[in-house]
Amino acid sequence: MYLTNKKIVVTGAASGIGEESAKEIKRQGAIVIGVDLNQPQKNIDQYVRADLSDPASIEAAVKNIPDGIDAICNIAGLPPTKNRAMVIKVNFLGLRHFTELMINKLNDNGSIVNMASLAGFEWYKAEGQIKALLDHRDFTNVDTLCDKIGIPDKAGRSYFFSKEALIVWTMINRWTWRDRGIRMNCISPGPVDTPILSDFIQTLGARAEEDFRVMDRPGQPKDIAPLVAFLCSDASNWIRGANIPCDGGMYQHVLCASHGYL
Repeated sequence: MYLTNKKIVVTGAASGIGEESAKEIKRQGAIVIGVDLNQPQKNIDQYVRADLSDPASIEAAVKNIPDGIDAICNIAGLPPTKNRAMVIKVNFLGLRHFTELMINKLNDNGSIVNMASLAGFEWYKAEGQIKALLDHRDFTNVDTLCDKIGIPDKAGRSYFFSKEALIVWTMINRWTWRDRGIRMNCISPGPVDTPILSDFIQTLGARAEEDFRVMDRPGQPKDIAPLVAFLCSDASNWIRGANIPCDGGMYQHVLCASHGYL
């Protein structure tokens, strides 16, 4: 098994992709520390409670996580139906704060796996907005930032934006900890059948219907979890700063359509 005796942190381990990833990682022999607002019922060896919208909660959680971590899987996230400030805090600001605090607990040659989304595929169109968020550290005035840079509190834009920023942040940090061999990558699933799938359908409406028409089926958490586990393993050591689509071909479909190949 690829992950025997590795010690791996999984955020969002109580449900959806996080739960399935914890299951697969544990199946491959790892010790799993589940970080979530809700306690996972299975697949973990230790539970640490954390509210990723609250820096104090994040800091307390990190103190309760042991040293000697081999990988961090940042999978916890909020759907587009939540208000913009909460989405951006949990999906980006909290994720970043947690990860940065965890760096000293990571072993050399460790791995960081971020769960992005197909929703972030047009990150290159939001350069100014993303740079503003990357410079932003204050959890208390996210709404003010959103007003300033034009992120509306409707139509799921904050979710798309949070994933765009996460993809860019991952690419930027491809070599940040290269002296220690620590790598960072992200995965971009398409629509996945999890408890928050209905939130996406509600938000995206006709676009979601079109996506489902094109796809043979929605993804399942078990489609994503093996890739999470692989990126935690030593076999992925030369993959750095990558954004890997895992979406049944939807990214390629969208890309071909946008360039006139369909």
